[in-house]
This record gives sequence, structure tokens and C-alpha cells, in this order.
Amino acid sequence: MSSEIYFSDNYRDLCEQYGTGAGFQFEFSCYRCSDTWRSPFERFTTGQVAGWLGKGVSAAWNLIGGNANTISNAADGLAGQTWGTSRDAAFQRAITNARSHFNRCAQCTRYVCGRCFSPERGLCFTCAPDTAVEAAAAQHRGRNDMVTDRAYQVGRQSGAEFDVHTPRQLVCPQCQAETHGTPFCPGCGFKLAQSAQCAQCHQDVPEGAAFCPSCGTRR
Repeated sequence: MSSEIYFSDNYRDLCEQYGTGAGFQFEFSCYRCSDTWRSPFERFTTGQVAGWLGKGVSAAWNLIGGNANTISNAADGLAGQTWGTSRDAAFQRAITNARSHFNRCAQCTRYVCGRCFSPERGLCFTCAPDTAVEAAAAQHRGRNDMVTDRAYQVGRQSGAEFDVHTPRQLVCPQCQAETHGTPFCPGCGFKLAQSAQCAQCHQDVPEGAAFCPSCGTRR
């Protein structure tokens, strides 16, 4: 076995030890985009035989009064003895095969798929992003930033016209609906408790008053 460990954590073990589906298979993934590749399935014959004995032969043996557990346990024990070394060998074969489907970045040493690798540089696109892609992305970011700045300025201008002194009831006390500052509740029509204010001095003006009692400005 090679002393160097490949794909130390970007793989998934799909092996099954017992049953008719017993066998070895591993799924490897690209570090950058997470696309996966699965190794060809290899049968684990000993585990399949153990599964077959555990179901078919044991059922038949029970019919004639034999000890089915003895046969089943012996088969499971044989599969368990050879499982570890067989799996390790299958894993090494899978890794050797996987290395032809992935590329190792010289900078970060991670394995990536062909779509995420630049063979000319020997680097993945995380370490050496594609220039054309980066330029297009930068243009889009710049456009969005400019639109955001312009929209922010428009908001500042409209905000100058917003009366920040007028109290606004945002939740209706009768039906608990959101009112968004409207004078009447959109849910039940309840007249919300809002004090009228003078446009000149911003003091409260009693309902029905024609002039502001604080500064005399006509409403």
C-alpha cells in the first residue's frame, strides 16, 4: 500500500458487507464544485454467500430441525475475517481509478474535476480563477454597485420629503393587522389613533381645530 494518502476526506464509502448486494464501491467528489464520480461496483462474494446462507439455507435447515444459527454464524465469521483486507484492496483500486478522473492542484493540493482545473497552469480555478470569468463577474458587480448607489441617492431624496415627526401606528390595536402607518386599518377599517400635527411647528393639533394652538398656522 502506498504511504501517501489520496482523497483523505472527499469520498463516501458505499460498500456493503453482507447480503445479496455485498460489494465495494466508493464515491469521490470534486473539492471545488462537489461533482461526484463513483468507482465501478466490485462484488464481495464471501459477503453475498453469507447473506444467502443466512436467508435461504437457514430457512431450509429450520424445517428439518437443524441449528440454523451455526451455519449463519460461521458464514458471517468468514465474511468478517476477509472483509477488512478486501475492502482496503478495493479502495486502493478505486483511488487509482479516481485519480484519472480528477486533477491535483499544485497550490492547494486538492483534487478537482476537469471543469475546475486549468491544465496549462496546473492549478484549480479557486487558486487561479479564469481571467475572462473574473472580468465578467467584476463588470456585473460594478454595475450592481452603481445601481445600488443611484437607488440609495434616490431614496435619500425621497426621504427628505417624508414627515418623520408624524407618529404612525404600525399595528392595529383592534385586529392586530399591520397598518404600515396608514390612518385607517386595512384589515378592519379601524381609525388609528394618530394625533394631527401642525405642518409649521409640528405640534399636536386637536381634532376639528382650524388653527394650530401653538403657532396659529391655519390647517
